[in-house]
Amino acid sequence: MAGASIIDGKEIAAQVRREVAAKVAERVARGRPAPGLAVVLVGNDPASEVYVRNKARSTREVGMGSFEHRLPASTSEADLLVLIADLNARSDVNGILVQLPLPKHIDPVRVIEAIDPAKDVDGFHPVNVGRVASGAKALAPCTPTGCLILASSVQADLGGLEAVVIGRSNIVGKPMAQLLLSANCTVTIAHSRTRDLPLVARRADLLVVAVGRAEMVRGDWIKPGAIVIDVGIQRVAGAGGKGRLVGDVAFEEVKAVAGAITPVPGGVGPMTIACLLQNTLQAAEAA
Repeated sequence: MAGASIIDGKEIAAQVRREVAAKVAERVARGRPAPGLAVVLVGNDPASEVYVRNKARSTREVGMGSFEHRLPASTSEADLLVLIADLNARSDVNGILVQLPLPKHIDPVRVIEAIDPAKDVDGFHPVNVGRVASGAKALAPCTPTGCLILASSVQADLGGLEAVVIGRSNIVGKPMAQLLLSANCTVTIAHSRTRDLPLVARRADLLVVAVGRAEMVRGDWIKPGAIVIDVGIQRVAGAGGKGRLVGDVAFEEVKAVAGAITPVPGGVGPMTIACLLQNTLQAAEAA
């Protein structure tokens, strides 16, 4: 067996960004304002700094307005909520994203619930969560949306597939299951308390793994020919003391069995920002 085909998340994300840029240009040509995305960063978490920088650059590249708000870690919850209220009221801001994690003295639930659901481009507000769950039009979370696009690049119609999602977080696992249900898959959510997890995983025609444990899913967990979407990314020690990035899936083992697989890096990661831009455009068009 030749092994799995590699799903190129970088190229598919680039295609999504090109489509968004074309639609933004078309919108501006019709005399409508360019969509605007506001990103709020509280504190100086190094990983968050990188994400915010990448988001701002990508936003500008597709012709959107980018509004960055960098606040000190000492910012009070009340002051952050005042900023969100201001962004909710601004007509040039169509999308609001508050970068997580927040400092410990700020309640992320209160912050997410303060964002206007029509501008919640992360798809975390309870209104959008409910809309996704009921199959209504919604701003869906970016990472699960990206995973769905990647899976659909292998098989356009996912209807009827046995899909297993390993992980039950509010950010990936739960919304992923809802989106797969909407795509007419038969869905199982598995997690750390699932009995005989490898056996459950082996049922999957489509396996999405989002647990945050390096190389947990092994080759003998995989149904031959399955589509495998690896959401995880961790740095582990490599040869010569150098760190290397790996996913939740033991890539080489799984690649030998699967039909198609996302690499880490270069798989799901690039899709998250591409889908964020897609959501911002969707929010602007609905305004």
